[in-house]
Amino acid sequence: MSAYETKAWLQQYAEWTPATLDYGDLTLVDMYNENLSQHAAWPATWFFGRTQTYKDLDAQVRAAAAGLKAFGIRPGDRVAIALPNCPQHIAAFYAILKLGATVVEHNPLYTAHELEELFQDHKARVAIVWDNASEVFEELRETTSLETIVSVNMTEAMPRAQQLLLRIPLPPITEKRNQLTSPAPNTVPWSTLIGSAIGGDGSNLRDDGSLSPESLAVILYTSGTTGKPKGAELTHGNIASNVKMGEAWVPGLGKKPERMLAALPMFHAYGLTLIAALGVYIGGELVLTPAPKIPLIMDIMKKHTPTWLPGVPTLYSKIIAAAREKNISISGINNALSGAAALPTETVEEWENLTRGLLVEGYGLTETSPVLTGNPMNKNRRPGYIGLPFPDTDIRIGNPENLDETQPDGTPGELLARGPQVFRGYFNNPQATAESFHDGWYRTGDMAVMEPDGFIKIVSRIKEMVITGGFNVYPAEVEETLLAHPDVVDAAVVGQPRSDGSEDVVACLVLRDGAALDPEGMKEFARTRLTRYKVPRTFYHFEELAKDQLGKIRRREVQEQLLELLKKNGN
Repeated sequence: MSAYETKAWLQQYAEWTPATLDYGDLTLVDMYNENLSQHAAWPATWFFGRTQTYKDLDAQVRAAAAGLKAFGIRPGDRVAIALPNCPQHIAAFYAILKLGATVVEHNPLYTAHELEELFQDHKARVAIVWDNASEVFEELRETTSLETIVSVNMTEAMPRAQQLLLRIPLPPITEKRNQLTSPAPNTVPWSTLIGSAIGGDGSNLRDDGSLSPESLAVILYTSGTTGKPKGAELTHGNIASNVKMGEAWVPGLGKKPERMLAALPMFHAYGLTLIAALGVYIGGELVLTPAPKIPLIMDIMKKHTPTWLPGVPTLYSKIIAAAREKNISISGINNALSGAAALPTETVEEWENLTRGLLVEGYGLTETSPVLTGNPMNKNRRPGYIGLPFPDTDIRIGNPENLDETQPDGTPGELLARGPQVFRGYFNNPQATAESFHDGWYRTGDMAVMEPDGFIKIVSRIKEMVITGGFNVYPAEVEETLLAHPDVVDAAVVGQPRSDGSEDVVACLVLRDGAALDPEGMKEFARTRLTRYKVPRTFYHFEELAKDQLGKIRRREVQEQLLELLKKNGN
């Protein structure tokens, strides 16, 4: 019998992790209220040195909910959020959920071109956005259902002394201030939304009584292999179950106050669940940073060292390098869970030597809220593997030729999953939903092997997305942009592996006759339509690109040709 049939992984669980959990009828709002009743005086957020308690946070949540209700938001409506990690982001998230509405998270750095199709799909009438991005959302008013833009000035959540410092009219300070905030005309300031003039303080506001685990909580857009955006629908039960699993996986989590570094963006499922949901559920102090910039993170390490740090391999590598270079101690980070890309064994060893804590690898997807597997957080962890299925989570390795068949242990196949954290489908897209499941099993699109003891290892991706710095880049989207350039005849966007387990986005181009490759010009062209992390770092000139009989580019073959070429040239 296979490891899947015997659930061999249960024998590898840490002693504190049960095989199954009781999820009850919990919603994210129930979790929020339960924590508030127990830990109102505990610190909830820490932002550039300023702390607010859960009672303070709740005052903002209630006032924001009352303001949104005054703007006509009702149960089932969708409200967009496009914010960096900041206290207002947490408040907005729970304010929307309290009304029985659905949060639609977006990257605040996206262009109007990238957002337009998404807003036309979900039809949110209200968006809560970073004031630096307000012009982008102004454009969306012309072509989408967006009516009201609430702008957030992050500096209002900073310590008073720093707010005053940022007003000093010196060029270096002005530049720093402009990175954090800018005027946002034709918008409703966050301070006005939570003020008494619009909806009052929300003290008499009641939670929507119709909420259940089946209610839609969040829509997160993901493009898969086609490059066409699809909104993954995550219910309250999906995210709440993943939170309960995470609590059971990490030893002692929630038994004492935790400092949780929110370096992962909350518009990504990983940051949303492991910080905004799990952190609030256990009464953690969310140490928020608006961008995962190493100077900001190392300043936090000196002043307010976290105990819990979810991240991606490149983040851990950069923190290790900075800690050594600046001689900054990172001891005290007890637990760290890595995802989104393969975690090098040497990174694990260096991290654990410096922190005296654990760094283990897990695995998941947006559609699975996101965590499916994790290494046990004890001596049984196995570097190089994505670990074991979480409680109440079934994983099997399907035969790619016949998914009804489970591959023998140790034989590669497609990783299939089912469990309470698996999403219900794609918003407004029944065809994509049907294609993503096989007889009740979610098709991850990743090739993996399961060992006889239940440990799982990813061996390759069926999906061809590139993962760079923990972000997903979908080749078709970038290729479409590059093909709009007058000099480009053909384009293939692939990942170029890096030593830290991440990848660089690179473009292989066929140019029109007589055209010369201009990498900097290509980058500038791409930046007008794409967020910076999607812009190829390097451009390579090809005479022709590998294609199949139908003329479709074979990205895997192009990537292999590129890597072989680089190897020959000593790169």
